[in-house]
Amino acid sequence: MSTLVETLPHQSSKLFLTDGGLETSLIFLEGEDLPLFAAFTLLRTAAGRAKLQDYFRPYIDLAVRSGSGFVLESPTWRANPDWAGQLGYSATALDAANREAIESLQALAQEYRTPQSPFVISGCIGPRGDGYVAGAAMSVEEARAYHARQIAVFAESGADMVSAITMTNVPEATGVALAARDSGIASVISFTVETDGRLPSGDDLGDAIRAVDAATGGSVAYFMINCAHPTHFAEVLEQGGEWVKRICGIRANASRMSHEELDAAEELDSGDPHDLAQRYAAILDAMPWVRVVGGCCGTDHRHISAICSSCCGHEAAA
Repeated sequence: MSTLVETLPHQSSKLFLTDGGLETSLIFLEGEDLPLFAAFTLLRTAAGRAKLQDYFRPYIDLAVRSGSGFVLESPTWRANPDWAGQLGYSATALDAANREAIESLQALAQEYRTPQSPFVISGCIGPRGDGYVAGAAMSVEEARAYHARQIAVFAESGADMVSAITMTNVPEATGVALAARDSGIASVISFTVETDGRLPSGDDLGDAIRAVDAATGGSVAYFMINCAHPTHFAEVLEQGGEWVKRICGIRANASRMSHEELDAAEELDSGDPHDLAQRYAAILDAMPWVRVVGGCCGTDHRHISAICSSCCGHEAAA
């Protein structure tokens, strides 16, 4: 059953932290072998499940100490049929992994949440294809059907919402939102952008948000940007418009590199945590309705700690 949180982040005046770059941290900082960048494979063993819980604890401690909320994002970015199939997972085994992911986060929430630090459990939905390349986009209905089962399992397992992370195109993002609506669970859509502030599909960010809202009747709880450095999208946000107020979360990369450069990099670029934190603070100054801050590729607890120091205490505004 659902954890029955009273409010989701976009409905709260409280700032919610989330974690950093799960996969890059596990691979480059902790030496884990994650085939196909699939962190959910760690759920197969007790040691792997403990590793994932230990990964979250420094971030959770930071949230509780600062009196912030926390979004526990499941390690299931690759846990969809195409990627899992390459790893030998049957449909039944994949359902079990997605269910285990939510149950593991529920245990952490039960252990740490306080009245001052509410926790939200989010089932993470990744793109069917590569998160850096738009590729051949599905139709809206194809995407709706493709992502429906994973979303249904998250809803059945008690997730508070689902978050589609690193969406590269409008049809897939729309299909996810409609599938979530079908399952009666709130959805968050997080687009990634290239260095020019446009989606990998070439779409303008504002146009993409407006298109998803139009196609779904505004059913998306809120939108986010992830897997891009703030220098890649700051100018786009500065253009303003009503669509900007639909963005309530930022999970930026530590590196200023393009997606192509990151894909080819053999070493992790952790960037400058302090500089990244200052850029987050500038975003919140201009967009005080942003409620969720975390990281993506190359970020770890150092970056989120700096972001919390710069941003925790920002009050929400309509």
